[in-house]
Amino acid sequence: MSSSARPRLVVLGLDGLPLALARALGPELPNLARLLPHARAIESELPELSPVNWTSFFTAEGPGVHGVHGFTVLDPQAYTLRIANFADVRTPTIFERLGRAGLVSRVLNLPNMAPATPLKGMLVAGFVAESLRQAVFPPFLLGPLTAAGYVVEGDTTRGAFDPEHLLGQLRLSLSGRRAALDLLWPDLAWDLFVCVLTETDRLFHFLFPAVEDAAHPLHGDCLAFLRQWDQAIGEVLDRFDALPEPKRLVSFADHGFCRLEAEADLNRVLFEAGFLKYARPPRDEWDAGVIGEETLAFAMDPGRIVLHRRGRFARGRVGDADAPALLADLRAVLRGLSWRGRTVMEQVLDGPELYGTTHAPDLVCVPQPGVDLKARFDRAEIFGHFGRQGMHSPQDVFFADTRDDGRPARLRDTGRLVLEHFGLCDTQDKRSTIIL
Repeated sequence: MSSSARPRLVVLGLDGLPLALARALGPELPNLARLLPHARAIESELPELSPVNWTSFFTAEGPGVHGVHGFTVLDPQAYTLRIANFADVRTPTIFERLGRAGLVSRVLNLPNMAPATPLKGMLVAGFVAESLRQAVFPPFLLGPLTAAGYVVEGDTTRGAFDPEHLLGQLRLSLSGRRAALDLLWPDLAWDLFVCVLTETDRLFHFLFPAVEDAAHPLHGDCLAFLRQWDQAIGEVLDRFDALPEPKRLVSFADHGFCRLEAEADLNRVLFEAGFLKYARPPRDEWDAGVIGEETLAFAMDPGRIVLHRRGRFARGRVGDADAPALLADLRAVLRGLSWRGRTVMEQVLDGPELYGTTHAPDLVCVPQPGVDLKARFDRAEIFGHFGRQGMHSPQDVFFADTRDDGRPARLRDTGRLVLEHFGLCDTQDKRSTIIL
């Protein structure tokens, strides 16, 4: 296929961007405004976390098929938690399927793609790659990206109390994305180009009220950064405009965002209700080794409730016959949870029914906007505030398509849109890994 005849597709990911906020910022951000005539809202997958939803995009499947249900994975024998990564994805990616059809992908800063594996094209994986070396394929990309000062992720550990440091780190990572764009785009030897800008998610977690409220003392600083982010959007759009026809650009977020009023820790809820029994005092918030033999259920991020089943967990005690009554009791406790006079839960969903598989959390909790669900093991209170000001939302997720005929309802459909664009069928082989 000649360079000029390729029906190229460009995917621009704008992590965490709600449509309502995009429209509100449009007058200040001219390049984002270029997308608004094509924009509408879609929904995220549940839970509304980045690894779940970006994986749903790059597999064109929901969590019940690709197997990533949250940030963390629990070892059922050792009771240790680790961060989910690409090795946990149990179904082929859209890039594998394009490659089998002879099509070339260039992928920049796509979360949950590390450790990087070979594909027909080039990959710079995003969060949560442990190092740049782990994030790149082919390996030769490591040299020029290192020379350009590329960082996989800026340091946001001080984001709750040092906004100047946070904004500096976001500028650093954003400059790296722009340098990588200069490296991966220009030869046009690709059919699909994916570029994800994740900096907005980090900004919104710590400074969402400042972004929303023009009267906030940090609004000007946030807007100054967003203008740089908007320039990066403009670089992608200008390059897209210069491409020969046929071409198409699709832009979307992985979830929405809203203000965070309080965090609610579900393991503390289960502990106080007698479902979770500790074998010893927890060493830290991730110390799942405290789950004792008398435990009936525990939580995993952000709102996954897991029965401590016999045969699945080394210390499990819940039998299949006990599960229905136990689940009914858990639903009653969770639905009865309130904060400042209002119900915390919008929904408490049956996990196997939601995901279409028994290899799923037993319950999936969806909170009301403003209350962010957590699953720590060392919190002494159910409710608290720990410095974050913004939280993910499954609704009002930004989506735009220059062809204006893409009608995805949720994140998995964006991956299917890519496959349909290139005329590829839906059938694919499934991997066998089971994730909790």
